[in-house]
Amino acid sequence: MDLGLGGRVAVVTGASRGIGLSCARVLATEGAHVVLVARDAEALEAAAGRVRAAGPASRVLTIVADTTDDASVRAMVARVVDELGGVDVLVNAAARPAGGSPIPPLTELTDDAVLSEVDTKVLGYLRTARAVAPHMTAQGWGRIVNISGLNARRTGSIAGTIRNVGVAALTANLADDLGPHGVGVVVVHPGYTETERTPGMVASRMESTGRSEDEVRAELAAGTSLRRIITADEVADVVVFLASPRAVAVTGDTVAAGGGERGVVHY
Repeated sequence: MDLGLGGRVAVVTGASRGIGLSCARVLATEGAHVVLVARDAEALEAAAGRVRAAGPASRVLTIVADTTDDASVRAMVARVVDELGGVDVLVNAAARPAGGSPIPPLTELTDDAVLSEVDTKVLGYLRTARAVAPHMTAQGWGRIVNISGLNARRTGSIAGTIRNVGVAALTANLADDLGPHGVGVVVVHPGYTETERTPGMVASRMESTGRSEDEVRAELAAGTSLRRIITADEVADVVVFLASPRAVAVTGDTVAAGGGERGVVHY
């Protein structure tokens, strides 16, 4: 199936690693010109090499920007428009991965810890969407995909649940606002996903629980309908379809990409 992304300009935040990098690679294989955005210039250049290898015919641009800084975001979008002529697709993936650090008990959870998560993920996504929206509405088409997480559907991390529910609420509001101008907005909820961070996270859980690597991985896989951990590339396949003109019927809604949640019905 031709997704109709050839020649489109796609901006991916958080593109130096993880799901963001996988999305950038898959977009390049579909013929899109890809802009990789992150805070670490060295990591961005390494990621750009992998994206260029995936899509030799695509233009690949790297821009160092911080999505917690509105001026930085606006400067990034201005450069994209100046060098590539516009913005067709935005994939928001710039956020700290869930499980990256221990979850503090309520009595130790600080205001700043929650505010930092919201500033990076919810407001960060809002800043980038706000900056690209005028360019998308002016051309009458665009797609925004916000990467959130299945913590939106469960308890266990106050900051994690709040930020991911916030992204879903942001997505629905953006979809209503931008839909009449031909711009679709959707949120993807990955679950636990295999990325380059996984070995460290597994090792941390092994240390805290005294379990073996196989036991830890089996526990994580057991919570999915597929009984295995989904990879970043598999999440990216879903994201890139939703970022394409083929997914015009899906907007304002959430799509789970975690391998299925056992024993749960969502309707």
